[in-house]
Amino acid sequence: MDLHSDPHRPPRLTVIGTGYLGATHAVCMAVLGFEVLGVDVDERKIERLASGEVPFFEPGLPELLAKALESGRLSFTTSFEEAAAFGDVHFVCVGTPQQKGSQAADLSYVDGAVRALAAHLDRRSLIVGKSTVPVGTAARLTALVQAVAPAREEVELAWNPEFLREGFAVDDTMRPDRLVFGVASDWAEQRLRAAFAPVIAQGSPVVVTDLPTAELVKVAANSFLATKISYINAMAEVCEATGADVTRLAEALAYDDRIGGRFLKPGLGFGGGCLPKDIRAFKHRAEELGVGQAVAFLREVDAINQRRRARTVDLVRELAGGSLDGVRIAALGATFKPNSDDIRDAPALDVAAALQRAGAEVRVFDPAGMDNARRSYPQLVYGESALDVAAGADVVALLTEWTEFREIDPEAMGAVVAGRRIVDGRHALDPARWRAAGWEYRALGRP
Repeated sequence: MDLHSDPHRPPRLTVIGTGYLGATHAVCMAVLGFEVLGVDVDERKIERLASGEVPFFEPGLPELLAKALESGRLSFTTSFEEAAAFGDVHFVCVGTPQQKGSQAADLSYVDGAVRALAAHLDRRSLIVGKSTVPVGTAARLTALVQAVAPAREEVELAWNPEFLREGFAVDDTMRPDRLVFGVASDWAEQRLRAAFAPVIAQGSPVVVTDLPTAELVKVAANSFLATKISYINAMAEVCEATGADVTRLAEALAYDDRIGGRFLKPGLGFGGGCLPKDIRAFKHRAEELGVGQAVAFLREVDAINQRRRARTVDLVRELAGGSLDGVRIAALGATFKPNSDDIRDAPALDVAAALQRAGAEVRVFDPAGMDNARRSYPQLVYGESALDVAAGADVVALLTEWTEFREIDPEAMGAVVAGRRIVDGRHALDPARWRAAGWEYRALGRP
C-alpha cells in the first residue's frame, strides 16, 4: 500500500511560508507528533530555522524549535517539488499585506505559493489556507489549483483561519479556543481532523463550515475587536471634553456581562500586522461585493484609532508647556504590543516619529523591538535601557506596556530626568503612586 493513502497513518504536513504564522505552526505540529516540512523561498530564513534559530521574538518558541529539530520530525526546504512529494496536507501560511496605494489585501504571495505547489501535486492531497484573505479567495484558488495540478480534481482546498496572539502564539496553536474548518467535502473535513487530532483530543471545539464562512471568521473577529478598542477610545475623547475619567467608565461597563472587560482598555490604540490591514481589506472587499454600507462603520473605527496617536502627541506637547521644539523626550516602547518584536503599524513608533517631526529630541528604548525599529526608523535615536533614555528627559512617554515599564520605580526614574512629567499612553501605571513621587501624570481620557 502507498503510505500516503493509508487512512490509519497520521498525515504528513507541509507548511508553506515560515514567517511568524508558518514557523510557529510548523514547530508546534512537529512537537505534537507530526512529520512536518517547512517550505520557504527565503533561503536565509530556512537556514536559520534549520540551525535552531527563530528569526523573530516569541516566548517559548525557541525551546520548542530545538525540541522539534531534535525529534527528527521537523525539517525545512526551498523546494516545492520536495514539498509536494512529502506532504498529504499542505498549510499555506504566507503573508497578505495591504497593497501599496490601496486598502485591499495583496494576494500575490498566496497565489504564488499555491501555484508553485500545485504544479507538482500528482496525487490526492489537501491544500489548507491559514492566511487571512478576502472572502471568495478559496473558490478562486480551487479553480486555479485544479487547472494547474497534475492530479486535477484530486486536489482539494480547505480554509483553516489562524487566531494567533503575538506573545501567546505557542499556546494559541497547541490549545486554541476553537478550530474552524472551512471545507467542500467530507474527505477534506476528515483530513483536517486527522491533521489536528492531538489538538481536538485536548478538547478544542471544532466549527465545520463552508469555505466563504471560514474566510470571514478571522476578519469578522478582528473587526469586532478593533471596534471594541476604538469604542472605549471614542469614550476617552468624550471624557477629555467633559472632565470624566475613562478608566472608571470602562470599569463600570466591564461589570455588564453583555459587554465584558476584555479589550475595553483605553489608550494609544491598536496596531500590528493584523487588525489595521484586516479591517481595511474587509471594508474594501465588502465594497467590491456591493455591501460596503454594512461595514462602513469600520472607516470610523480606523479613524478613532489613528486620532489617539495624534492626541498622545498633543498630551506630550501640553506637558512640555505648549511647544515641542528642543524638548527632550524618553519614548518607552517601540513594538505594537508587549512580548513581541513586531513594529508593523506600531502606535509607539508612529508617536515617537511625530514628536521628532514636531521638533522634539526623542530617544527610544524597547526590550525586544530595537533592531526592527532601527531598520524602519533610522532617523530616531535609541538607548540602552529605560533609565538610559530617561536621563535628562523633559517628558517621559510610555508607549508600549511592557512589564518592565510597568514596574519602573518612579523615584529611580525621577532621579535621572530633567523634569518629572509622564504621559502614560497605555494606562499601564498607577497614577497615585507616580503623583506621590512628584510626577505630573497625564493619560488619554483622564482628567
